[in-house]
Amino acid sequence: MTYKIEGPTPLTLKATADGAELGAAFFLRTVFLDLFNAADADPEGFGAEFAEMHALAQSAQCQGRDSHARHEFDERMNRLLDEFADGGTIDLYATGLHQLRDAAAEITAPRSLPGQRSAGAA
Repeated sequence: MTYKIEGPTPLTLKATADGAELGAAFFLRTVFLDLFNAADADPEGFGAEFAEMHALAQSAQCQGRDSHARHEFDERMNRLLDEFADGGTIDLYATGLHQLRDAAAEITAPRSLPGQRSAGAA
């Protein structure tokens, strides 16, 4: 079952075998649209920025967690998240927060497994 979480940025929550899947398609679509607009406004600058980010990511993988490339990549990624994704946050109104809480409680409630006998059955 999939639960809809209402808000300025709608989400979904779906039970999985190991827990739950949080769907943020609306949020991601909004981010992509903002990226497309930025690319349209300055195609060369946008392309150069992403090429540099790619190079930094590759360098950081080779050089390790405490490398200059890793720190530079993290700083630039945080700037991009701030610019295009509200810092990576998704706002929820009280109604959506209640829906998320209720859905999580339902998903995490103990359930009997198929094949288990009901209490008292012999």
